Amino acid sequence: MSTNEILMNQEAGLFSMPEFASKEEERADRKTRLVAAYRLFAKFGFEEGVAGHITVRDPILTDHFWVNPMGVPFGHITQDSLLLVNHDGEVVEGRGMLNGAAFTIHSHIHAARPDIDAAAHCHAVYGKAWSSLGRLLDPITQDACAFYEDHVLFDDFTGVVLDMSEGERLAKALGDNKAAILRNHGLLTVGKTIDEAAWWYITMERTCQAQLMAEAAGKPVLIDHDHAKNTYNTVGSSEVGWYIFQTLYQKITREQPDILQG
Repeated sequence: MSTNEILMNQEAGLFSMPEFASKEEERADRKTRLVAAYRLFAKFGFEEGVAGHITVRDPILTDHFWVNPMGVPFGHITQDSLLLVNHDGEVVEGRGMLNGAAFTIHSHIHAARPDIDAAAHCHAVYGKAWSSLGRLLDPITQDACAFYEDHVLFDDFTGVVLDMSEGERLAKALGDNKAAILRNHGLLTVGKTIDEAAWWYITMERTCQAQLMAEAAGKPVLIDHDHAKNTYNTVGSSEVGWYIFQTLYQKITREQPDILQG
């Protein structure tokens, strides 16, 4: 489905991007969708102990972001348990411990990328396995083309990301791309919406799985540049990322309706 087709469907009222009467209403929607993303990540088995975090920029205090408290399982995250954090690392709303790595990574990304409102990073098994190879993903499938020439390798692992300078280097390495492979660490994705960032993470993790499986079986055939680029133009836009997530959002909120409770 092309971006134009998605926009036509939105005009017809199918998966229309929400409009808000106030910034407070928009904040409530972002928190709801952030919780939905955490529940989906739990369902897909992306959490690894206390590692992993998804953030969304606050629409009112735009130099603040919402994040999960450290030590609370993804599947237990509710709107009430989210933390609102400023760029000085202070928790200004919510109760719980702030993950130091989450602050270091996300504060720099949100500051460096005013064009995006959300970011996701986890230690899911296929992403971290692929990251150990120190390589970009190849265009071996249609889904992989969503990242064609739109992801980078952060080849600078120095341990747990707690040093603010590493957060700065990571944000600089990401540039204006939608995703990064953090060597020996895992995956990072960003988006204009929490929906988009979460979908890119989900499909990137599966893309890593597909390439690992393909290379274990033989030598994958790469899609040529022109077709990979054309496919990227169809499946790699922000609108597509947002749109595809809506099917998952419908499913998880029907299965777990408490997500919608503020």
